[in-house]
Parts: sequence; structure tokens; C-alpha cells
Amino acid sequence: MKQKTLKGSFSLFGKGLHTGLNLTVTFNPAPENTGYKIKRIDLEGEPVIDAIAENVIDTQRGTVLGKGEARVSTVEHGLAALYAMGIDNCMIQVNGPEFPILDGSAIQYVDKIKEVGIEEQNAPKDWYVIRKKIEVKDEETGSCITILPDEDFSLTAMCSFESKFINSQFASLDKIDDFVSEIAAARTFVFVRDIEPLLQANLIKGGDMDNAIVIYERKTTQERLDMLADMLHVEHRDANELGYIQHKPLVWENECTRHKLLDVIGDMALIGKPIKGRIIATRPGHTINNKFARLMRKEIRKHEIQAPIYDPNEEPIMDINKIRELLPHRYPMQLVDKVISLGATSIVGIKNVTSNEPFFQGHFPEEPVMPGVLQIEAMAQCGGLLVLNTLEEPERWSTYFMKIDDVKFRQKVVPGDTLLFKVDLLAPVRHGISSMKGYIFVGDHVVAEATFTAQIVKNK
Repeated sequence: MKQKTLKGSFSLFGKGLHTGLNLTVTFNPAPENTGYKIKRIDLEGEPVIDAIAENVIDTQRGTVLGKGEARVSTVEHGLAALYAMGIDNCMIQVNGPEFPILDGSAIQYVDKIKEVGIEEQNAPKDWYVIRKKIEVKDEETGSCITILPDEDFSLTAMCSFESKFINSQFASLDKIDDFVSEIAAARTFVFVRDIEPLLQANLIKGGDMDNAIVIYERKTTQERLDMLADMLHVEHRDANELGYIQHKPLVWENECTRHKLLDVIGDMALIGKPIKGRIIATRPGHTINNKFARLMRKEIRKHEIQAPIYDPNEEPIMDINKIRELLPHRYPMQLVDKVISLGATSIVGIKNVTSNEPFFQGHFPEEPVMPGVLQIEAMAQCGGLLVLNTLEEPERWSTYFMKIDDVKFRQKVVPGDTLLFKVDLLAPVRHGISSMKGYIFVGDHVVAEATFTAQIVKNK
């Protein structure tokens, strides 16, 4: 898959939930590998904040990003829409300290993205594939975020609200494609018991019945309820009537937990890479979400280049006999045993290293180590299979090295290792010249890498 950006720009207008200011946020296309960036166009120098987990400076009532004196809050709904719609690169401009709250959901962002369209870019989409369980817990709150291996990105949220009126809820998103119909319209919510402390903290100045679900589930005095209504500039209601206070009815019975799931997606957008894995969020909130996103960024840095997934039970794309039809190499120089993945611009091959390799007689008999030059040769043979597979009558062509650059050997290769070669074309083949980048893995670890250029010649 390729990276994506917007086909055009769009703007949304409204008041800020916490500041009450009239705000405009504009989403613009951005070049490949930009990620998400937010520009404060109302400040001198128009500072840009990278939308990554390390730049989160507050999670009290929303996700707040900051850099120096610049800060932007309530970003999670807009980022959730970008992430769920598959947008990798976007420059966001805002003329104030937060995004407008709109109706408290992500649906208006989604509608605008669909309206301007999505454009595919040339760079490959850089997925991070979850290979093992990763978890963050908060023992005090009981919050927990767990991610498990999965073929796609999916989420489950389980919430407990410590309320007799609205207690435990469950929401799940098995396919990110269902975000638009199942999650995007879920609105933010607040309990009446929390409104006064929020107002005292100088927050929710722009909160009203049009941008949040208000839940009145603990009976209070009529005088106190009237005071809160006056502070929010809304009509009085009977203090004996518990329930939802809102202008628009619930979209779903579990809309509150669906909104929590929406928030999780928005906070996971700060990881900086699309994820393939299943998130299970128990009592999620912006604080635990951000802790998890930071942990994921550390995990990604440790495995900057991920090894391909190799299942020896699956039938290969090419076995040894098919490889012999394409490559002229024979014993002892045929160094690729099979191909397990083959696309238009990438290939994954396998070599099983045994103690019977002829080069171990001299390199080195007492401590056998596979020569680095043969590792690069094997990787290049894999690249040759990639290029030859695109040609008619590939058996009539040969590939020859022209240049090898940026070679690195990270750890030794010994008998018993299974080598995984991952080779990608750096550019389309032109005039018989092909440039490729290759990695060799043992397990999850890169053991060697190189960039090389080869020439293909029709000589048979």
C-alpha cells in the first residue's frame, strides 16, 4: 500500500470547547513522510508542532500538544478522522489554542475528507506490525491498554463509569473501514457532577447541549442544578428527573463508550505509524492512551526495520526449481532457497544456513561464520528474482552488479540461522538499470543491509 494525503484543503469553523473562542481549523495536503503537523497561524513565526506522543503536555480533559510557547488542545477528534480514513500526511492550520469542538464527534471531519477526496502518493505505507503482546496498566485507576497481534487494525473498548444510571459498556471496531458508520458520529460526554469542577478549572467555556452529551445520574438540589444551568446558559430542568440532557437523541445506546474508542484512535494517531494489531482498552482515557502511545514509539524505535513474517507452513511463491529457471546460479552459488512474498516492487526470500555449506571449510572451520560478501550476494540474487519476474522471457536475461553502497553487517550469521531477505526497488527499472535496498534478518533482528545497483542484460 502507498501513503495517502488529501486531494485538497478544507476548513471547519466553530467554538473551542474549553476556551469558548471562535476558531477555524484547516486541513491541507502534505508531502510524503510528513506525518501529521499542526501550525498555529495566529502566533508569531507560525510555530509547527509535530503530532507525536512525546509532544503531549496535558491530558486532563483532552489531548494537548505543545512545543515551546505554542499549544493546541482537543486535537483527538480530527486526528482520529485522519487516521481512520487512511491519511498519512497532513498539515493542519489552526488560528487558536484548540480545534473547534463542532458537535463533539469526528463526523464533520470525516464528511469533509470524503468531500475533498484522498490522493495516493508514491512512498510505501510504513505499517508497524504487532508481533507480541504489549501492555500498559495504571493500578490506581484500573485503566489498561493492551495490543495483540492481528492482521488489521481493530479495537475494543470496555468502560465502567461508576454510575448506577450508566455503569458498564462495551464497544468494538473490528474493521477500521467501519469507523465512518460505527464510531465517527459518537459525541463527547460529561457528567453533571463533573461540570462545576471543570468550570472552576477554567475549562468547558464553550460547552453546550449541541456539542456534548450531558448525563445527570446523581440527584442534586434544585438550587444547585439551576445554578449550573445558569453557568452554562441553558434552560432549567427538574432536579428529580435523572437521565441524558441533550438536544439530539443518542445515536447508539453505548455512544459514550464508542466515543471513548474514537478518542483511543485519535491518541493512537500520535504513534506516527499506522498499526496492524488489536487494541483492547479497559477504562481508557487520554492519560493511559498517551502512556501507551509513548511506549509504542519506543518499541518502534527498537525495531525500526521490521522483519517479514515467515510461516514455514505456507506454500512458497517460488520453490528451488522455479528459482533455477530464472537464475543462472548453481551449486555452490545458488543462495536463495525459496521466495515467500513477491510484489511489484518488493520480494522476500529465504536461505537456510547449514553446517554443510562449502564455504565453512575455510570460513572458519572452528567457528563457522557466513562470509559477508556471500550474504550480500544472496540478497542480490533475491533482488534479481524481483526484477526478472517483471520481464517477458526472464530466462533469456541476466543480472550483474554495478555498484554496492551503504553496506552494514550488524551480527554474524552461523549454521542453523534462517535468513530472510527483504529487497525493495528504489525506483522503476530504466534502461536496464535497477536500484534496490535490501535487508537480511535472522528472527526479528537485522544482520546486514545494503543498497545496490544492477544491470539486466538480454544475452541468451
